[in-house]
Amino acid sequence: MQIRPFEARDASDWARIFHAAVHTIGARDYSPAQCAAWSPSLVPVGGVLAHVAAKYRVWVATDAADVAQGFIELDADGHIDCFYLAPEVAGTGIATALYTALEGEARRMGLARLYVEASEAARRFFLRQGFVVQGRRDFERRGVALHNYAMIKTL
Repeated sequence: MQIRPFEARDASDWARIFHAAVHTIGARDYSPAQCAAWSPSLVPVGGVLAHVAAKYRVWVATDAADVAQGFIELDADGHIDCFYLAPEVAGTGIATALYTALEGEARRMGLARLYVEASEAARRFFLRQGFVVQGRRDFERRGVALHNYAMIKTL
């Protein structure tokens, strides 16, 4: 495994990983209707590139063939946006490696805190990284009720 900055060629992998993670890992805690509202289809490459362009940093974890297996995004204010793994690599240490890269960069930037809106699965991961839950967030996406958790970590 290698952790490296996101490159444009990773956009289709980003879309694949996001969609698969929502419908496999997310399905452990959310209903099929909720997963479909969260990710109804693969994000087009142009949409991924536009999304990533607005981020301060995006890292990908790659396999031996340099194919992305997971990604994590950091905004300049310490917000962790998207953080997803290909379902087949969940539990292999890739999430921790990606998060470690992000936190190291946040510390180099002099950020005082990191914050995230975490799904059920991500909440469990972030609790192990020292984040605390500020509260549950209930919202609607595509007419379907969803929830996540506002979490914060002081650096």
